Amino acid sequence: MLVMGGMIGSGIFMNPSLVARQVDTPLHALGAWILGGLIALIGAFIYAEIAAYLPRVGGQYAYLRETFHPLLAFLYGWVLLLVVQTGGMAAVSVTFARYFVDLTGLDVPVSAVAVAALSVLTLVNCLGVKSGSNLQSALMVLKIVAIGALVVTGISLVPPSNLPVTPIEPVSSGLISSFGAALVPVLFAYGGWQTACFVAGEVREPQRDLPRALLCGVVGVALLYVAVNFVCLRVLGLSALAATDTPASAVMRIALGKPGAVAIGLGITISTLGFLSQSVLTAPRVYFAMANDGVFFRQLAWVHPRTRVPILAIFLQSAWTMVIVLSGSYSQILNYVTAMDWLFFGLTASCLFILRRHAPPGRRLRVPLHPISTAIFCAVSWAVVANTIYTYPRDTLIGIGILLSGVPIYLIWEKRRRR
Repeated sequence: MLVMGGMIGSGIFMNPSLVARQVDTPLHALGAWILGGLIALIGAFIYAEIAAYLPRVGGQYAYLRETFHPLLAFLYGWVLLLVVQTGGMAAVSVTFARYFVDLTGLDVPVSAVAVAALSVLTLVNCLGVKSGSNLQSALMVLKIVAIGALVVTGISLVPPSNLPVTPIEPVSSGLISSFGAALVPVLFAYGGWQTACFVAGEVREPQRDLPRALLCGVVGVALLYVAVNFVCLRVLGLSALAATDTPASAVMRIALGKPGAVAIGLGITISTLGFLSQSVLTAPRVYFAMANDGVFFRQLAWVHPRTRVPILAIFLQSAWTMVIVLSGSYSQILNYVTAMDWLFFGLTASCLFILRRHAPPGRRLRVPLHPISTAIFCAVSWAVVANTIYTYPRDTLIGIGILLSGVPIYLIWEKRRRR
């Protein structure tokens, strides 16, 4: 539930149209989602093997710290707090608030609803891991039901559109370029499996259960995503899918009229709330680990004696997310979230090359076709970064500036820690 909840937000309900605008045939559109699922599965295998070697609190932070250098780990936690996690949470909370206001008809500011939702989720997760995980599981089940209803309704109640049978296009530079552009929103929608590793230290048997969760969760999400896109292409066709900004709503409106659009709006609301719940539960463990290492505010390492959760770390992340929501700067932040996220995806995956050389003998989950598959995943990750720099040079440079600003901050904390 944590793995799937970290991946499924609002992207799958909107990104199919972005992919359709980049390609020329339904086969290419569906192929982009299948290939994206395979890339995500390779990433899950890599993280699963690393998690089996290093079942530590903080996930990626701990992997980078143990394998490379504490500075690199700190920079990851720094951009996670300032940009990646909180920026993404701010955008998703606003999406939730807009759908919530639209469904309920309440005359309240969207930002107020977003802040209220974040406050409730923060309080629930401060009550303990059990209460947070129970809420996450319930919301994830409702997400699966909503996506399943979309798929079943689109297949059973709507006749297929007249999809033209197009010949397979020969490989060319234009095809590779358009297919690569289509992969960007696909990979963005598939991101998030790594956040389940943040809570590895609180899993009863992380070396057994975390790899299973990563692989089963990513496979489950890939099946759901491909099914949704198949239904969108079947009902709308490629041109109509590319023309709409709300493909899921368009499918349900054709199938069931206005009640269908309202129903999928409710499903998107639940999906975004589930993503926020997962983010509030998992990411604060990174700031806890940083504080525990003495390179961040020591108070963030405090664990409540009864609930056994890092309450102050949870509050810090939620408070900064609310600041971003109220400032309205989340849309600019999202332009360089992707670059920072995939930069550290590639760096974390490269940890496996080092861990394999120093790993003790024993039966562990192994990444298929390593080192070729791992090298391909690293190359894809950094290709996404390069594409983002090329497409959004100004925004990406701001993200790099925020990343580099963490270097003097780390040196100050490290000096204090040694003293």
